Amino acid sequence: MEVKLEVFRMTLYLTFPVTMFWIANQAEWFEDYVIQCKRELWPPEKEDQRRELEEFKERIRKQREEKLLHAAQQSS
Repeated sequence: MEVKLEVFRMTLYLTFPVTMFWIANQAEWFEDYVIQCKRELWPPEKEDQRRELEEFKERIRKQREEKLLHAAQQSS
């Protein structure tokens, strides 16, 4: 009985990692599942959002430059 149990355990120990590796490296599964989840979590940017973000960054940059210029003028 012990030998059969050991054979079963050894078979399980060897087949489980090999099976998981085989499943994880299936290209079809990767395309269907992982890419879909990625697109759900991080949808592609829209052009309007991109433009608004660039305008916001430009406003912040100008405000920072004005603040630094004002501080430099006060210190001199």
